Amino acid sequence: MSDHFFVVTGGPGAGKTSLITELARRGFHTSFHTIPESGRAIIREEMARGGDALPWADRAAYAERMLERDLRAHRAAQALSGPVIFDRGTPDILGYLTLCNLPVPPHVATAAKAARYNRRVFLTPFWDEIFTQDTERKQSQTEAEATCAVMFDTYIALGYEIIELPRTEIARRADFVCEHSPSNSHLQMPRLNC
Repeated sequence: MSDHFFVVTGGPGAGKTSLITELARRGFHTSFHTIPESGRAIIREEMARGGDALPWADRAAYAERMLERDLRAHRAAQALSGPVIFDRGTPDILGYLTLCNLPVPPHVATAAKAARYNRRVFLTPFWDEIFTQDTERKQSQTEAEATCAVMFDTYIALGYEIIELPRTEIARRADFVCEHSPSNSHLQMPRLNC
């Protein structure tokens, strides 16, 4: 059962990683785990080795690398006790391919359906005031907004409930996540106690 797996998704530059960092800081003394976004790690690795599995080079290869890493993280998280927060989930890869107008291989669609998370998914909406680009995040504001919309549609199509985060400071966003994380007492799974 993966009811204790929580996903934070949305477009690039919308505050996902900052939020997860704050949640991890609050849960430092508990059995609270975070799983970082695979995309940035892959970009760093590919740039260091001169590879082309990059969103601005070979998008299909980049998606395959993300899928491999995300499935490995999902399997490894099964052994963890307590809540686990993922910076993006396997459905994000399905959304990414859709956004890029690339064909979705059957194994990607199957993985997005099989690697399940808590029904409630937290979405960071596009927020112009905090959006920035860097060497790994090269998307334009238009692409960032489109990514958010595609992720919303992708998770809804897979049966998830989207909880949109407010556009407010990180501490208040973290409070919001804690208040909206479901309690699954019948499964002995703790809610996010932040």
